[in-house]
Amino acid sequence: MTPPSGVVLLTDRLVARGGLDRVVAGAVAGGVRWVVLREKDLPRAERAALAVDLRAIVADVGGTLVVAGPDPLGGDAVHLPAAGPYPPPTHSLVGRSCHDETELNRLTTEHYATVSPVWPTKTKPGYGPPLGPDGLRKLIRISNVPILALGGVETPDQVTACVQAGATGVAVLGALMRAKDPTQTAAALTCAYAEAVTPKPQKPGAESARSPRVGLRPTVPTQGSSLTARSGHGRPQPQRATKENQ
Repeated sequence: MTPPSGVVLLTDRLVARGGLDRVVAGAVAGGVRWVVLREKDLPRAERAALAVDLRAIVADVGGTLVVAGPDPLGGDAVHLPAAGPYPPPTHSLVGRSCHDETELNRLTTEHYATVSPVWPTKTKPGYGPPLGPDGLRKLIRISNVPILALGGVETPDQVTACVQAGATGVAVLGALMRAKDPTQTAAALTCAYAEAVTPKPQKPGAESARSPRVGLRPTVPTQGSSLTARSGHGRPQPQRATKENQ
């Protein structure tokens, strides 16, 4: 299973404006394709029933429901706390909450991790200190798995900053749970993510103004990635013989 990317929604029914189902459905309509079900205070039966409801909402758009904790509640994707369990269970998708280098270095078979808090967060006031984009970038550089930025992500500019730091996505709780219009908020955040990961087209004439450098090959667009070089394309061809130079 592919690790989460883009805008990932974390649930909190206690602050969900207008009800959790409404917020999740609105966020999905705005482009969210990953939802992490928290609600750990609920009895398992109630939580499992909620998982069925939310899984149906994201399944309609090909999305994925991840369950916080080792029990996938009928699915096969979980997100574990930094404290455990170790070793992680063998589900198709396993994530882990991390906050520093020590916790990242303990990862073994996990498929991704969240790093937090990037900014001060209303959900956990006083939790930190915040990493900021620079601290996030440092942890991403030492990580062996894709990283989602978590904590205080509320604006498109913050989404952009996280992507520029190397995050494969952002995990968002308060900005979507408390939103008056979760669809509009989700659309703004997912649009910012899409723009941040889209290669910027080169301005016309930018390359021609430079002197050619030996060994460079032209780059061509490839699906799902930035501009990359393809072997053999654009190599200088040997000069053909003509009557004049024979």
